[in-house]
Amino acid sequence: MRKTLPLAAAGLVVLAATLGAVVPQKWELRTREDFLRGKFDGVSVSYDGTLALAPKEEKIAAPQEEFYLSVLPAADGTVFLGTGHGGKVYRIGKDGKADLWFQAAEMDVTSLVQDRKGVLYASTSPNGRIYKITDKGKGEPFFDPAEKYVWDLLFMDSGELWAAVGENGGVYRISPLGEGRMFFKAAENHILCLERTARGDVVAGSGGNGLVYRIGEDGRATVLFETPYEEVRSLALDREGLIYAAASGTPTRTRKDERADEPVRLDAEVAITVSATGGAGRPANAAGPAAPASARDGGALYRITAEGLAKRLWSSEDEMIYTLLWREADGKVLFGTGGTGRIYSVDREERVALLLQQSSEQVYQLTPLDSKIYVLSNNPCYLGLLLPEQRFAGEYVSPVLDARTLASWGRVVWDAAVAGGASVQLQSRSGNTGEPNTTWSDWSPLYSKAEEPVLSPKSRYLQVKVLLRTQTGKTSPVFDRLAVFYLQSNVAPSVSRLEFLPANEVYLKLPDQEDVILGVERTSPEPPAKKDEMRVSMAFRKSERKGFRTVVWDAADENGDTLKYMLAMRKDGETEWRILEPDWAETIYAFDTLSFPDGTYFLRLTASDAPSNPAGLELASDKTSPALVIDNSLPVVKGFTAVRAGASLDVAFQAEDAYSYIEEVKVLVRPGQWRVVFPADGIADSRMESFKFSLKLPAGAENQVTVRVRDSFGNVGVFRQNY
Repeated sequence: MRKTLPLAAAGLVVLAATLGAVVPQKWELRTREDFLRGKFDGVSVSYDGTLALAPKEEKIAAPQEEFYLSVLPAADGTVFLGTGHGGKVYRIGKDGKADLWFQAAEMDVTSLVQDRKGVLYASTSPNGRIYKITDKGKGEPFFDPAEKYVWDLLFMDSGELWAAVGENGGVYRISPLGEGRMFFKAAENHILCLERTARGDVVAGSGGNGLVYRIGEDGRATVLFETPYEEVRSLALDREGLIYAAASGTPTRTRKDERADEPVRLDAEVAITVSATGGAGRPANAAGPAAPASARDGGALYRITAEGLAKRLWSSEDEMIYTLLWREADGKVLFGTGGTGRIYSVDREERVALLLQQSSEQVYQLTPLDSKIYVLSNNPCYLGLLLPEQRFAGEYVSPVLDARTLASWGRVVWDAAVAGGASVQLQSRSGNTGEPNTTWSDWSPLYSKAEEPVLSPKSRYLQVKVLLRTQTGKTSPVFDRLAVFYLQSNVAPSVSRLEFLPANEVYLKLPDQEDVILGVERTSPEPPAKKDEMRVSMAFRKSERKGFRTVVWDAADENGDTLKYMLAMRKDGETEWRILEPDWAETIYAFDTLSFPDGTYFLRLTASDAPSNPAGLELASDKTSPALVIDNSLPVVKGFTAVRAGASLDVAFQAEDAYSYIEEVKVLVRPGQWRVVFPADGIADSRMESFKFSLKLPAGAENQVTVRVRDSFGNVGVFRQNY
């Protein structure tokens, strides 16, 4: 049952998310994506985000090995199990007893098949061979393709055995007498999987570049679809002829704007050898599939028509698909993933649901047996049956709620449909580390009502467990929504940056109005843009205003509170702060220094979260700026002398400023040009500088010299004198 909030209530949720500590915050799980961030034990999540009890699993007691790599149910009710790295084939009888049936010389038993007579065949890697096993301990090499890996085996109606191989990627066809040849050679390193279509041809998935091939009995092959991934490691077909392909591993190219309803094409050939050490596919070396899927390895599920039109049905950046299984009775394709050990289903309407999550990291193979499914998993290795019946109990553990600060917990609220004989209960725990550990509180007493106060201690993090139970096994409680209310402890805001722009520099806000082109032609093919492009991208421009100083700052609040600011100034040597602005909202402030006497000042910025907290509970912090020199006085020229000596003029003077250093001095004798002059010590870097130089007079020079002195604050003093 899917419940929806009334429109007004939904608006309140949005409002609450924008407010600060003055109102409780709400954390909610209600979609499939929300719930998938948690952990499942005997619980499924539907495509529309409801939790229910998962199908039942029955564990089969199998010998413990490093890996389980292949499983084959036989017609007599027994099951064969291929392992790695011990190269063993076990036969598990109907009584559950496991016997070592065959020991291969190679490390990994990658595939198991039976012919029409029930004779067992096993492929191995590395130094791949195909063995024919007629009874316990009775096996012999049936075909040696002289290839390093034999990945998959497929019997055809003709009695021929097809074998997918790598590193020299291709497909062999082998007669019942064990005579064979490679009749299809791929450009890729590996052919990883084979499936027969209703038309009698075969589809194959490759590794190196993840392609889906269609191969005829004559060996002619066409590429049906080219995925952007490293490999296609599993295929499944439905009765309508649709092909489901599991693409996974490190993407071999950048997926540029890949659309879910379009096939994707490679931009260039990239040769990548299949490797299992990072979970990137079937084992391609002695390392086997032991390592869990790497965080950089993802995967996708594609549905491909017989003509090669493909659509992406599911994808993940951190889960990769190991196995596919089409269930015609349900109209669904099932797939098992690595990294989190999950089994998903996708129905004909493309709706994705999670059937269950295992304790093993990799669901490696799904094999049907009537209404049941053999599940083979690794890390740790597991063999079991997925049954059509429903479990009696299951648990879901939510992702960790991060309140960002110490928080008081309010109510836990949930929606569920609970039939007779079923129940839903919740528990919570809390702590102050991002990952739950021994420092966290114990799980709380059970919450049985749909709305109860959270009993876990005040902390930063919270986690909720949902327990689903049923007595009959025929009906399941359906859990629809989880919400937790909490109130953050108020934390004082912080000011991380407080600095002044250069003297006289300000930012001007651009007028917010449409630009109108006067006299524009009536038949213009396109209307003119409403706003100048520069104004759209930048709402201000830099400018200069004499005497202004601009201060900018960065401030943050862990509660997300709205902040207001107070700015105050004091002169060096004084103790009293004089308020410039008591209630300022922006993080930039410009003021006119011409109203201040020259001198050294300090600016104090106080950030307060008062707008988001009740009176008396607000918090504030302040930051004081470095020393600010206000200098609006003009530099002066003293002790000026100018004596003409023929065609030159010998000039000497002192330039002086009250508070800042002399930055530039220029002189002019008309009709000549302004010329920069340096002080006697060679560098202008102090408040008083001495100048002594000889100036060549231009032809027709007038008898007046002008000196222009600029200080570091842009103040300009001008001095003139006749000589």
